[in-house]
Amino acid sequence: MTATEKCIIVGVTGGIAAYKSCELVSRLKKKGYEVHVLMSAHAREFVSPLTFQTLSGQRVITDMFETDYEPDVHHISLAKKADLFVIAPATANMIAKAAYGLADDMLSTTFLAASCPKLIVPAMNSAMLANPATQENLQKCRSHGIAVMDSASGFLACGDTGKGRMPEPEEIEDRIEEMLAEKYLSGKKILISAGPTQEALDPVRYLTNHSSGRMGYALAKAARNAGAQVTLVAGPNDLPAVAGVETVPVVSAGDMAQAVLDRSAGMDAVIMAAAVADFTPVKTAREKIKKHGDGLTLELQSTEDILKELGAQKKKGQVLIGFAMETEDLLANAEKKRKAKHCDYILANSIREPGAGFQGDTNHVTILSAKGRKDLGMRSKQETAEQILAYCLKGKKASR
Repeated sequence: MTATEKCIIVGVTGGIAAYKSCELVSRLKKKGYEVHVLMSAHAREFVSPLTFQTLSGQRVITDMFETDYEPDVHHISLAKKADLFVIAPATANMIAKAAYGLADDMLSTTFLAASCPKLIVPAMNSAMLANPATQENLQKCRSHGIAVMDSASGFLACGDTGKGRMPEPEEIEDRIEEMLAEKYLSGKKILISAGPTQEALDPVRYLTNHSSGRMGYALAKAARNAGAQVTLVAGPNDLPAVAGVETVPVVSAGDMAQAVLDRSAGMDAVIMAAAVADFTPVKTAREKIKKHGDGLTLELQSTEDILKELGAQKKKGQVLIGFAMETEDLLANAEKKRKAKHCDYILANSIREPGAGFQGDTNHVTILSAKGRKDLGMRSKQETAEQILAYCLKGKKASR
C-alpha cells in the first residue's frame, strides 16, 4: 500500500503545541497521505478548524451532532477507514480518556472506535507530565497497545524548563512512517556504514571526501521501518540521529574497519554505503605543519579494504551490498568491483550525473547482481533506500 492509499487521522487537543500540528498535517499531505483532522473543543481556541481544513483538504468536524455532511455515522466510518490515528498534541485530559475508554466528543469517540495502530504524543507542563496519575494513564495506554512517543525537553510555554514539549513535526512524521511500514525485515540484523572518514595529517588538518552520509542514513531509516534491528557505523557528519537505530560513531578508515568487521559476523546483511578513504598518511604530525615556500609532499598508504574483507569472511546466507561511485565506465567498473569483492549486490552511481552522488537529497542508482541489473532511476535518497532494500532483501530468509 502506497502513501496515496493510506489514511491518517490527526487528533488535535487543546494545548499551545497545537500550532505544530499544522506543519505535521502539511508534511503528511505533501507525502501523499489522505489526512483527516479531528479537534477537541479546546483545540479550536488555539488553531482555527479552517486552517486544518485548508492544509488537509478535508472537512474538519468537531461536533458529533453536526448534520451537514455525509449521511453516515461519521466517527465510525472514519475510524474504519483510518490506517493510523495520531493525537498530537495529547493533553493530560485526552490521555486519561484514552486510558479509560471515555468517549464524550468527536475526537475521543473516533479514537475509541478505531482499530488501526494508534500513537499518542504527550505535550504539557512538566509537572503535569510527571504526575503519577498521568504516568499511570500513559502506561495503561501502552498496555492497550497504543504507542506513546516521548515528550521532548526544553523551554515550555508556561515559562518552566523541563520535559513536556511536543516533539518536532518531522520527528512525529518519522514515527508515523515507521509504524505504517511493512515489517518484512522483522527479526533481521542489518549493519550499515555511512558518511566519510577523516584521515589526520596533523592536529588541525585531515584528508576526507564530500560524502554527507545521507544515503547511509536513509538506508538505516528504511531498514528500521521494515522491522530490522539496525546498527549504523557512521563517519563524521551533521545529520540527526535515526531514532531506534544503534549508531557507532567513527572517524578514520581504520576506526570504521574495526567497528564494521567486529560486528559483521552476526548480521543477516551488511551494506557498505560509507565513502571510506582509500589512502591515509603514513605519519600524522604531532604538531601543526607550518606553511613554507617549498610546498608539502605527503606520503600515503592504502587503507584496509573493508568490503573485500567482508566478502572474504561472508557467512552462508549473509547478504553483502556495496556501493560503487565512479567518474567513468560506471557499470563496467561496478561489475568488476562486485565480482572482486564477492558482493551479492553493487549499487552503482555516477558522481558526474547532476542530482546523483554526494551532498544532495536525490540519487540515481543501478543495482547490479549475478542475476542482472535494475535501474532505479532518479529518486529521493529515502525512496532509493526503500527500493534498494525491497529489491535486495525482501523475502530473504534470516541466516540463523
